[in-house]
Amino acid sequence: MNVVLLGPPGAGKGTQATRLAGRRGWAHLASGDILRAEVKAGSELGRKAQGFMNAGALVPDDLILSMMAEHVSRPAAANGFVLDGFPRTPAQAHGLDARLTAVNKRIDCVVHMVVPEASLVRRLSGRWYCPRDNRVYHETSSPPTRAGVCDACGGPLAQRPDDRPEVITQRLKTYQELTTPLIGYYRDRNLLREVNGDAAQDAVTAAIESACGTGA
Repeated sequence: MNVVLLGPPGAGKGTQATRLAGRRGWAHLASGDILRAEVKAGSELGRKAQGFMNAGALVPDDLILSMMAEHVSRPAAANGFVLDGFPRTPAQAHGLDARLTAVNKRIDCVVHMVVPEASLVRRLSGRWYCPRDNRVYHETSSPPTRAGVCDACGGPLAQRPDDRPEVITQRLKTYQELTTPLIGYYRDRNLLREVNGDAAQDAVTAAIESACGTGA
C-alpha cells in the first residue's frame, strides 16, 4: 500500500511514518531527508538542488518530483511506501500521480492528521536539539537527563529559530494556506481520510491503519 501523510508542523508525521514503516514493511520516504541525502551524496539531482539552495531559492517541483519518483521506484519501496512531507501542493500531487502511473503505481490512501493549534504550538515550542549530533529532545515527552545538555555528547542543546512560538504561528498559517487546496485535491479523488492526531501515539497509529484498511 502507498500512503501519504498530511499534517501541520508538529503533527507527528515523521513519528507515525516511522512506526507504520516498521510495522508494515513499507519504505518511509521523507522528502526533507531525501533531499539532504542526495545533496550529501553529491548525486546529479543533489548537485542541481544544491545550486538552488545556495542561491536561496526554492527547489523546483520537477526536481523534487524526480527525486521522489526515483525513490518510490527502488526495491525498498516494492511492498509499499509512506510519504512524509510530500506532496505539499496540488501541482506536486498531480505530478506525483503522473510519475506513479508511469511505473504502474498509485497512491492508495491519504491521511490528514488533525491537531488543534494550541497542541501544535506546545509540541513545537518544547523541542530542543543537539547541534553536534542532531538528536532531538522535548521538554515534556522526551527531556534530556540534564536540562539543556545532550545525553549522548554532553554538548549544549539549542532551539531552532522556527520552533519559537511567534514563528510557529506563522508557520501554521502558511501551512493552512498551502495545504487546504491539497486536501481538496485528494478529497475529490476519494482518497482522503482524517484522524485525530492529538491522541496517544499508539492510538494515532491504529487510527491511521484503520483509515487505510490495514489494521490488524
